[in-house]
Amino acid sequence: MAIDPDLDRFDYFLPPALIAQRLALERDGARLLVVNREDGSLWDRRVRDLGSVLRQDDLLIVNATRVLPARLRGWKQSGGSARALILGPCGASAAPGGGGAGEVEAARSDPLHYRALVRSRGRLRVGQKYRFGPASESLDAEIIDLLPNGEVVLAFSGGATPYDVGETPLPPYIHRERSDPFDEERYQTTYARVPGSVAAPTAGLHLSAELLADLRRRGIGICEVVLHIGAGTFRPVRPENLRTGRLHPEAFEIDAAAAQRIAQTRERGGRIVAVGTTSARVLETCARDDGSVRAASGTTDLFLRPGARFRTTDALLTNFHLPRSSLLMLVAAFAGSGRVRDAYAHAVRSSYRFYSYGDAMLVL
Repeated sequence: MAIDPDLDRFDYFLPPALIAQRLALERDGARLLVVNREDGSLWDRRVRDLGSVLRQDDLLIVNATRVLPARLRGWKQSGGSARALILGPCGASAAPGGGGAGEVEAARSDPLHYRALVRSRGRLRVGQKYRFGPASESLDAEIIDLLPNGEVVLAFSGGATPYDVGETPLPPYIHRERSDPFDEERYQTTYARVPGSVAAPTAGLHLSAELLADLRRRGIGICEVVLHIGAGTFRPVRPENLRTGRLHPEAFEIDAAAAQRIAQTRERGGRIVAVGTTSARVLETCARDDGSVRAASGTTDLFLRPGARFRTTDALLTNFHLPRSSLLMLVAAFAGSGRVRDAYAHAVRSSYRFYSYGDAMLVL
């Protein structure tokens, strides 16, 4: 298969030793690379310095999604181990509206059928049976349908949801046999509120309660939106994504109060600082030409890549992302591909830590 030249632009060399396996001991103790979009200058800081880098009247937009315990471990009835990632209940509303019930409550209203990615030896087929969870409280499941993109529908017996026996769905590049109590706490943001994601909005993992309080004391606002991160975050960008300019759809919500705070911040001359690529996608999905946003909920398949126009986002706090990923393309669209190549090269030379549990970058 030919290598897509557009994807090739977003490749880079990363020594495996720089892939972080744990967060910094203190949430706000991670390193922070500040990138100036105008002149390309780079400053080495710490996340806890964020208040001195931002300005009074700036507004941070954080993603209040909560990660579900969506990773299951078990075995096939016919023998051999099996793992599953639960993507959500079949027939559940895609939007996270209603003040926070989210996918967990939707799941309990239809406790049998769930979309999932299943990994076990052999070909997946309808009728294949599994048992997931610890022996003392395991759940039986059966594949009842095969869906596109490698997904299946699992039917669970016993009246419980798979989230009752699931664990934190760590990314595959974090090498642990299973998640532990550290991950259960630290793979959630301190403001995680609305259950529904299968991965964390990782830029927000750095924001400790103490740092958020310091930002507020300095006159820097905090405002919530919601975007539930789906299975597409684990999938590589495909040629059809580049051709159509669309990504996997993900459920989002921005309410009227958030839209009003964004408008008020712009009127005062403050900057809108997206905490993470997920927050940026929500903002730009709902952006008007004048930089204001409309209150909305639903799903977004917006693909922000070089050439995209950012109408609302003025600054971006983000982690260091995988090569050839849609997240890296979003950052390149915002900062400029050359600026991002220079920043990533500096980060590698300076031994910054990469990916979900790694360090952060602030693009101003």
